[in-house]
Amino acid sequence: MSVRACLPYADRRLHTPAAPVAEITETVRMIWDDMIETMEAMPGLGLAAPQIGIMLRLAVVDASEKRGQAVRMANPEVLHASVQLRMHDEASPNLPGVSAPVERPRAVTVRFLNDTGAVEDRDFVGLWAVSVQHQIDHLNGTLFVDHLSPLRRKMLVAKSAKLSRG
Repeated sequence: MSVRACLPYADRRLHTPAAPVAEITETVRMIWDDMIETMEAMPGLGLAAPQIGIMLRLAVVDASEKRGQAVRMANPEVLHASVQLRMHDEASPNLPGVSAPVERPRAVTVRFLNDTGAVEDRDFVGLWAVSVQHQIDHLNGTLFVDHLSPLRRKMLVAKSAKLSRG
């Protein structure tokens, strides 16, 4: 396992939908291991493969208090979202140093291929739901700032770029 570098916001891959995963292979499992290692090093609540330059629909999420409960997902899709919304401050290693509140459904039911290759439907609530939706956005080429007004997005991208330059 190794910690992978996260792409900068300007990289086109972050703004491009990722390709579906045909099957769960040893290579996919190794990518998930690296993603978890990278997520823990940030530390973060989730990571999508495009964030580290791998254009596959792979994500990991761990919103547990104790950690070590990462859910590995391939091809995740939201089947159902609650009408009740939740505001949460979101951030991304692809835009270091900035965050913004984003409103999302409080609970979602997600279908994905799990680490055994089986189709799984799972309910996520609260912080877990926020993180899963955030990762699915990444798989679709969307970042949290895309949920903001154009002016707010431009300001945060500029601030992150300035912070990255030092």
